[in-house]
Amino acid sequence: MLHLEALTKTYRRGVRANDGITLHVAAGQVIGLLGHNGAGKTTLLSQVIGLVRPSSGRIRLLGRDPVADAAWARTVCSFQPQDQAPLTGVTTRQAIEIAGRLRGGSRAEVRRRTAELLADLDIEEWADSPAERLSGGVRRLTAFSMAVVTPGRLVMLDEPTNDVDPVRRRLLWDQVRELAAEDRAIMLVTHNIAEAERAIDHAVVLDHGRVVATGAPADLAAGREMRLELTTPAELTPPAWSRTARRDGDRLTMTLAATDAAAAVTWAGQHTGRFSLNPASLEDVYVDATLVA
Repeated sequence: MLHLEALTKTYRRGVRANDGITLHVAAGQVIGLLGHNGAGKTTLLSQVIGLVRPSSGRIRLLGRDPVADAAWARTVCSFQPQDQAPLTGVTTRQAIEIAGRLRGGSRAEVRRRTAELLADLDIEEWADSPAERLSGGVRRLTAFSMAVVTPGRLVMLDEPTNDVDPVRRRLLWDQVRELAAEDRAIMLVTHNIAEAERAIDHAVVLDHGRVVATGAPADLAAGREMRLELTTPAELTPPAWSRTARRDGDRLTMTLAATDAAAAVTWAGQHTGRFSLNPASLEDVYVDATLVA
């Protein structure tokens, strides 16, 4: 559905926000764009939807050039920007319905879909409240609903869970997976890596505008070190199989090879009744990739 080839965006004074990015996104796929602030994630989405013109490289969306035809691109893309949507003077329900109608949805379908989103995201109690009085999390969920009430073939979400409470974040991720199940492509920017790991199919880690890691979360973490965490007396010495050890007060964190997992469990059980041993996560991959870069 979307093909980016050697996409580069250089701003004034030589600041390169995107540096030769090549990426392919298929229908039914959820792509997670991960990276620190200023890594180029928002710039990348803005180029796809035609808000920013690339300095070089190529974009093909459904076989067409969204840069040359930005108006068309906005009909096939749904976009939730990073900034909060201006909602003054309307209720939550009205904001969602207006967005759906502007995107070409029929009155009946938009009303049905709005009611569905209000229920599925558990924000019905604020449906008819003035939007300017909403909490930051409910405003964010309203903005998400505005983006997907009449979704395009490509749905782009920039930090969709900012300020959203843990329960409703899970409900939002469920909605993202449902959109993908409808054969839409999803690109999302998030700093909530632990939660995104359960929702995305493919991760793209950006650092200073470059792709520094890419792949399915499980594949990226495969074969990496495990992490053992436990509470122990300060005088306890880490065992020989520990690759790295870091102490914070009475909390000891060690990394180890997967082949030493059984020994780690035995050792930890001898010294404490409370410990955790976990495989590498997508967050570990992200931290390692951006620190190395």
